[in-house]
Amino acid sequence: MSKEILASLIFACGIGQLSVLIASALVPLRLNWQKDLLPLARLHRQLFWVYGGYVVLSIVSLAAISLFNSDELAAGSGLARGFCAYVAAFWGIRLCLQAVLDVKEHLRTWWLTLGYHALSVLFVSFTFVFAWAAIVGGR
Repeated sequence: MSKEILASLIFACGIGQLSVLIASALVPLRLNWQKDLLPLARLHRQLFWVYGGYVVLSIVSLAAISLFNSDELAAGSGLARGFCAYVAAFWGIRLCLQAVLDVKEHLRTWWLTLGYHALSVLFVSFTFVFAWAAIVGGR
């Protein structure tokens, strides 16, 4: 795969990573955090929001670096490969979680089911593109 194609794929992944935030924004609403977390101690409820915020910040950061530095990431320097390996691990772990999280009761409409499967496709794509960039680079 050429460096130019890999850079384009990394850029596209940056856009895709931002699109994942649409689903992330729906999580507290669809899972009814305000009501369902109420029995927890206040600190535990606050931690859910803190963890969620860190995940959102991480995704925004990964997307921004991918969008603004796609050429450098495709060039394959040591730092670029390290970053790409991290991103591949981040999304690869999320992909594995997709297989074990019990979400069926929450996929009550066709559009939620479609969105769930679209997320799976995105997670596979992110994992593959960034693993490729980490291992092979844009030669």
